[in-house]
Amino acid sequence: MTKVLVSDPIDQAGIDILSQVADVDQIIGLTIDDLKQIIGQYDGLMIRSGTQVTSDVVQAAENLRIIGRAGVGVDNVDVPAATQRGILVVNSPGGNTIAAAEHALALLLSLSRHVAQAHASTISGGWDRKKYVGNELYKKVLGVVGLGKIGSHVAKVAIAMGMEVIAFDPFISADRAQKMQVKLMPIQNLFEKADYVTLHLPRTPDTENLVDANLLSSMKSTARLVNCARGGIIDESALAEAINKGVIAGAALDVYATEPLSKESPLLSVDERLILTPHLGASTAEAQENVAIDVAEQIRDVLLGLPARSAVNIPGLNADLMERLKPHLQLGETLGLLSSQLSGGQVNSLEVRLQGDFAQHPSQPIVVATLKGLLTTALGERINYVNSSLEAKARGIHVLEVKDESSRDFALGSLQITTKGDCGSHIVTGTVLADGDLRITSIDEFPVNVSPSQHMLFTRHRDMPGIIGQLGSLLGEHNVNIASMQVGRKIVRGDAVMVLSIDDPIPSELLISIHSIEGIKEAYPVTL
Repeated sequence: MTKVLVSDPIDQAGIDILSQVADVDQIIGLTIDDLKQIIGQYDGLMIRSGTQVTSDVVQAAENLRIIGRAGVGVDNVDVPAATQRGILVVNSPGGNTIAAAEHALALLLSLSRHVAQAHASTISGGWDRKKYVGNELYKKVLGVVGLGKIGSHVAKVAIAMGMEVIAFDPFISADRAQKMQVKLMPIQNLFEKADYVTLHLPRTPDTENLVDANLLSSMKSTARLVNCARGGIIDESALAEAINKGVIAGAALDVYATEPLSKESPLLSVDERLILTPHLGASTAEAQENVAIDVAEQIRDVLLGLPARSAVNIPGLNADLMERLKPHLQLGETLGLLSSQLSGGQVNSLEVRLQGDFAQHPSQPIVVATLKGLLTTALGERINYVNSSLEAKARGIHVLEVKDESSRDFALGSLQITTKGDCGSHIVTGTVLADGDLRITSIDEFPVNVSPSQHMLFTRHRDMPGIIGQLGSLLGEHNVNIASMQVGRKIVRGDAVMVLSIDDPIPSELLISIHSIEGIKEAYPVTL
C-alpha cells in the first residue's frame, strides 16, 4: 500500500484527500535524524514550514516520489537534491493570496481610522472621539510596490473603493498595467506621491532594506506604510525614527526582519501610530484549508500517475537528461539574470536563440531556465522552472524561441538572449565549454570572454585613454577588489564595453561616482 507521511500540522481536509489513495501517518515534531530514519518507507511527504528536508533526508528517501509544501515558500526543502533524485517538489503558490491581500487592506483601514488605538483606549475607559478622527481612503493615492498575485488583488479592491492606484513593478508591462487601471512609475516617484504605500515584494538581496531612511524621508508627512510581504524589506530602525519624528504619519507591519519580534526591537519604542501583528497574513481558516487541499490533491494526483499543477522543480526530465542539460540550464539562468539587471528589470519581450549545437538540445527547459533567471530579481524564491512561463505571461512578456543550427560561432554552439523594454534593448551571448564551464561571449554584440562571477560591473564607455585607470582607482579608493577585467570593442576610439569581476558589491554612492567619470555612458552592477 502507498504510504504518505505528514510531519507538520495540516488541515484535516488535506488528510482526508491523502487517505483516498494512501495510508497516512501524521507524526509531528520529527528531528532531521528522526526523519532520516523513517522516510525510506514513504512514497509521499507533506510538510509546512517546520520540517527540514535536507539533502541527507532526500538521500535516505529511497521510495519518495513527491514532497508537498502546504504554503508558498520551499526554503526548508533541498530542491536541487530532490530534483537530482527525481523527487517532485510541489507547493501552493496561490492558496493564501486572498488572505494576505485582505490583511494588507485591513491594516490600511485600521491605520486610516485608528481602529487598534481607539479600541485600546475605549476598553481602558476612554471616549476620545476627537483624538481618533480618521481619514477616508476614497480618492486617496495608494502606491502598490509589487504587482504579483497579492499586490494585484490589493490594487483591484482599492480601485473598487475609489482609490487612485499607482505601482512600481519593473516586470509588469505598460499594457498589463493599463488593463489593471494602474499607473506605473519609478519607486522614488511612487513614495513621493502616495498617501498610502503597501509592499508586496519577496525578500532578496536587492529588496533587503529597500525602504530606508532616504525613501521614507521622501514620503508625505501624512503618508502611511503597510508591509504584509516579507520582513527585512524595511529598515526597521529607520522606520521607527521616521514615525517618532513625524516624517510619516504611521505604519502597520505584519512581518519583521527577525521573527518572533525581539523585545529589543526599535519598533516597540514607537507610539500608537504604529500597528504590529504577528505574521497573520496567511492565518485564516480558509487559507489553511486551501493550501492543505491544494497540496494534498497534487500529492494524490502524482501518486496516481497524473501531473502536478504547481511543481517547483523540473517535471518530466529523467536524471540522465537533467545531468546532460545541467550546464546549459545554468547558462540560460545566468544570461537571463544578467539581462534583467542590464535592462533595469523592465522587459517586454525576450528572444532565446539556440545557435549551432545548442539547437540540437531540447529547447523548452533552456527557455524556462532563462525565464527563471530573468524574473529572479523581481520574484526571488517564488520563481521556479515551472511557474516562470506563467509569470512571464502574466507580466505581458512576449517570449520567442529560435533555433539556428547554421550559426557556428563556437564549437559547441551558443545561447543568445535578446531583451527589449521601455529602457531599450540588450543582447547577451554565452556558451558552455567542453569542460562544462560557462562563458559570457558578447554584450550588446561587443565581443568578450568572461566567466560569470557573483559580483560584476559592466560599463559602456568611449574607447579613450584614462578611463580604465580612473575606474580602477575609484574602486580601489572604495576598497572594492578587482578579480578580473576585460574590454570589448568593435572599432578603435569608438564605443566599448568593460566587464569587471569584483569581490564585493558596488555601493550606491560608488555607482554615482562611476557614472560621473567622463566617457562612461552606462554602468550596471550585476549580482549572479
